[in-house]
Amino acid sequence: MNTRPDAAAVLAQWEADEAAVRERLTRNGPLRYGVATPSDVIGLSGTEVFEAMFDGKLPLPPISETLGFIAIEAANGRAVFQGRPAMPYYNPLGAIHGGWFATLLDSAVACAVHSTLPAGRSYTTLELKTNMVRALTRDVPCVRAEGEVIQVGRQVGIAEGRIVGPDGTLYAHATTTCLIFDLPPRKA
Repeated sequence: MNTRPDAAAVLAQWEADEAAVRERLTRNGPLRYGVATPSDVIGLSGTEVFEAMFDGKLPLPPISETLGFIAIEAANGRAVFQGRPAMPYYNPLGAIHGGWFATLLDSAVACAVHSTLPAGRSYTTLELKTNMVRALTRDVPCVRAEGEVIQVGRQVGIAEGRIVGPDGTLYAHATTTCLIFDLPPRKA
């Protein structure tokens, strides 16, 4: 019995999901890339930060533009990023560079942790363990990095993630440990 998904149907759904996200991002004007200031995010929970990005109220991180990927969802301990393997991300051996895998996975697993944080709390990645299990080339039209929280406490968050193709092929997996800390209070 074939338990693999229909790759064409999955790819079509992923493309529709990305189109919906891009439409939402541009409702209030063209896409903006940049870095949110502390005053932009003070008082927002992790989920509210992502909602503000998806609504175009906060800029998208520049790394998304540079490395050709986009957040599809981020809430409730889960984050999904989608990217298209392309020639600019190749290593000298003719496949996607491991740094692209790691950046995509770090985004998914760290944002899964971020999505659980209340207002006034932030995080940074302490450790990222990535295993690339299969070469990735531009012959694969699209991949997803899906991050899920394992546990989030007062000072440490742990999450795991996987990069998969539309046919269900696993390309890489990762775990992260994030340091969680208080944001400085708003200055008068």
